Amino acid sequence: MSYGTVGPLAAVTLDDVRGAQKMLSGVARVTAMAGSRHLSRLVGAPVHLKCENLQRTGSFKLRGAYVRIAGLLPEERAAGVVTASAGNHAQGVALASSLLGVHSTVFMPKGAPLPKISATREYGAEVRLSGQVVDETLTAAQEYAAETGAVFIHPFDHPDIIAGQGSVGLEILEQCPEVRTIVVGVGGGGLIAGIATAVKAVRPDVRVVGVQAEGAASYPPSLAAGHPVSVDHPVTMADGIRVGRPGEVPFAIVRDLVDEIRTVAEDNLSSALLLCLERAKLVVEPAGASSVAALLREPDAFEGPVVAVLSGGNVDPVLLQRVLRHGMAAAGRYLAVRLRLTDRPGALATLLGALSGTDANVLDVSHVRTDPRLGLTEAEVELHLETKGPEHCAEVGRVLRDAGYTVID
Repeated sequence: MSYGTVGPLAAVTLDDVRGAQKMLSGVARVTAMAGSRHLSRLVGAPVHLKCENLQRTGSFKLRGAYVRIAGLLPEERAAGVVTASAGNHAQGVALASSLLGVHSTVFMPKGAPLPKISATREYGAEVRLSGQVVDETLTAAQEYAAETGAVFIHPFDHPDIIAGQGSVGLEILEQCPEVRTIVVGVGGGGLIAGIATAVKAVRPDVRVVGVQAEGAASYPPSLAAGHPVSVDHPVTMADGIRVGRPGEVPFAIVRDLVDEIRTVAEDNLSSALLLCLERAKLVVEPAGASSVAALLREPDAFEGPVVAVLSGGNVDPVLLQRVLRHGMAAAGRYLAVRLRLTDRPGALATLLGALSGTDANVLDVSHVRTDPRLGLTEAEVELHLETKGPEHCAEVGRVLRDAGYTVID
């Protein structure tokens, strides 16, 4: 669904973005643009990955945070800054503050990944845990700002933040001048608003597409209503874009400049993360892989050359393990099977012998003999198998049934 065309904007201009880019010289990296042969074949046109996962602090957030804090008056810097974030903006504010000699306090959700909490502290911020989702954490940080006089640094709802993030758009045009479509993950909207501001001012023919997780998609209903609306209890593995309400400033820009907002399922996100790791050799968090997830979900919908922004790479190793397993299952390369067999000596060895001819790799075996659901002479076995795709999964099931085993769904 398309949401409007280019319109006049007062909040952020191309000059603002260019000024931000100049300010960020020597602070933020000009991140690499990597081609993807696999995605190019899938889409039927060149696909490039803009690797903001390789940015300092592991995401694009440093750009906006530095521009915002650098623009503060001396008395504002002296009062310190405070922000709220699930992790990436937290690290951006922490590093930007350290570089500029400003004290920072960062509120993070109680469920924020431990590596992001640790990294934020290591960059010099005082970390406080509050709330379960970013919206609740934002409230706590704003209350702290009102009590202490610290300047609140919003993750996405400020023109300086948007201008800083827009420097990504200018780099894309410099690195891939032939680009026809830019695909960007969307949470509150700061990154896509900045990219759209820069790109549409220089190349209005370039299509800018936003991507949200289905369980946290606040932009489609907001755009339909004509103003930001909240999504209650946003749920997605992609904590970086798990935002329940668009920002006022980015919403106006997205409404006027962004061509389309798409949504992706959790399966798409996990498959995209797995693809980035296997094919591109890039560690990307689920939110950072959302642009790739959109390409996987509907590859024919994008005119090339396409640039997919990998917005962040700060993934919790525990989550990475779960997501990779989920992605392998979605791709038919991981199979969990429960079945019942007669509880007698050698029964498990006979079962594994039947599987040996399928060339499936047994990763884990759980053998239960005592359960009220089981008969006196029954046992239940759960097998976790590494497989080669959907056809191989079907073959494994066929072999087990032909051998007389009852497979439990």
